[in-house]
Amino acid sequence: MSDGEKARAVEPQGGPSARLSGRPALKAHATLAAGLALCVAAFWFEIGRALGGNSLSWAYVFEWPLLGAFAVYMWWKVIHPDAEGSKIRDKKARTKISPEFEGMLAAWQDHQEELVKSREPEAGPEAEHQ
Repeated sequence: MSDGEKARAVEPQGGPSARLSGRPALKAHATLAAGLALCVAAFWFEIGRALGGNSLSWAYVFEWPLLGAFAVYMWWKVIHPDAEGSKIRDKKARTKISPEFEGMLAAWQDHQEELVKSREPEAGPEAEHQ
């Protein structure tokens, strides 16, 4: 998957209902499932130790469910990146450029276009023989 495809998969085009999809979403779901399985196993292990008399394990009995809840929260933020980010993006889109920097912006954009053109292979007949 190219960087452009990754960016399109991560950055949704729609409104607040836009979500992560495709292979990145599958990876997020698998990571959450593995993380929750680890939290449940660790919780079960620590509850057994705590009931067996290890008083320090009581702290971990409460820590593992909290860590699992945090994993679900982070999973939700990864899957729904536009939940709050759209407000920030809208503000950046509305930001105006000061007049003294407009010339600099145009020069930078021209430079970027030249770089892209210089990286493209020539389409002439000589390029086919090389």
